[in-house]
Amino acid sequence: MARKPLDYEELNENVKKTQYAVRGELYLRASELQKEGKKIIFTNVGNPHALGQKPLTFPRQVVALCQAPFLLDDPNVGLMFPADAIARAKHYLSMAPGGLGAYSDSRGIPGIRKEVADFIQRRDGYPSDPELIYLTDGASKGVMQMLNTIIRNERDGILVPVPQYPLYSAAIALFGGSLVPYYLEEEANWGLDFVNIRQTVSEARSKGITVRAMVIINPGNPTGQCLSEANIKELLQFCYHENLVLLADEVYQQNIYQDERPFISARKTVDEIYKVASIALSPNVPGQIFMGVMVNPPKPGDISYLKFSSESKSILESLRRRARMMTDGFNSCRNVVCNFTEGAMYSFPQIRLPPRAIEAAKRAGKAADVFYCLKLLEATGISTVPGSGFGQKEGVFHLRTTILPAEEDFPAIMSSFKNFNDSFMAQYEGYSRM
Repeated sequence: MARKPLDYEELNENVKKTQYAVRGELYLRASELQKEGKKIIFTNVGNPHALGQKPLTFPRQVVALCQAPFLLDDPNVGLMFPADAIARAKHYLSMAPGGLGAYSDSRGIPGIRKEVADFIQRRDGYPSDPELIYLTDGASKGVMQMLNTIIRNERDGILVPVPQYPLYSAAIALFGGSLVPYYLEEEANWGLDFVNIRQTVSEARSKGITVRAMVIINPGNPTGQCLSEANIKELLQFCYHENLVLLADEVYQQNIYQDERPFISARKTVDEIYKVASIALSPNVPGQIFMGVMVNPPKPGDISYLKFSSESKSILESLRRRARMMTDGFNSCRNVVCNFTEGAMYSFPQIRLPPRAIEAAKRAGKAADVFYCLKLLEATGISTVPGSGFGQKEGVFHLRTTILPAEEDFPAIMSSFKNFNDSFMAQYEGYSRM
């Protein structure tokens, strides 16, 4: 007798309550509009290549040769690929005797982990042990492995910054833990306020929550700030005294758009994650090679150095200009206030919604920032993410957008946003009706 499929009520409760705003209501509506023929600018996800950014040449050459090693036996390979890319491909293939189709060590290929450790040592100025390096299929998988290791039950709490990247709230819910939010201070450029953080920890413990770890995102997502050295030093002291595992999300460490607050790593090693990593058997091998190339790029004197350096510099300089254009554009709009995007790839402006707009949102059954972002999407095709998807203080509203659209498109995009916003504000501050 055939078994009936699982009913919704039989699914894992942790999965059912998990939310992920970046691919939520706004994204689904944007996809519908795109199918209907409307031009959509997807600024909801940090997806550079989808918005026209060209990939760096050298890493693609190396991985192409590793994926198709028979090219290395072609007598004309030197006409198609530079000598340093050929040498690097042979270097990585020697580390992976089974090629890219074979599993690697669950922690990643030892030689590439050594390259990552060497990069960290160059960056931070003191030794790094490759045996404590774990390569994962992107940062999200690493976050999930760590949270899966730390969380035992619903009484285990994880301190997470608000606004936060929703991966954290989703993963904590999935693994059955408790999110303990601490608020970043928007007026202090999204910095850390340890008086409030200590109070948050005390309140959580009074409710029976064991606070086991603290997440920081630096440079910030969605907030785009770079933490000051003073904040980071206080952070390390705080985690040490409170006996907390520090989970430092430093994905965007190379994406810095100002010189006053450089990126400083809050590096700290942790143990007992090998079993969790082993469940996945092997991280993606081509991805490991990309990692190796990025932490060990062409050096001065290498054939590919000038091209790699020029491409990287061009991308970062353009992002720096776009960060300024977007911040200035938002701050020129009525009832919009935005901190400068110091790093990462996002802008998180505060939208000061009139009371009548908030009332209209309630009548429509929407959160106020969702209501605003949907109106923006319908009017302009600009797809963003409401601030409520990341967490924000009660009665304060934001949206998150990337700074990734093509630089030449920025004036038109910001003009379109300004025209929509100023019309929206006039409509809801005045006496006209929808």
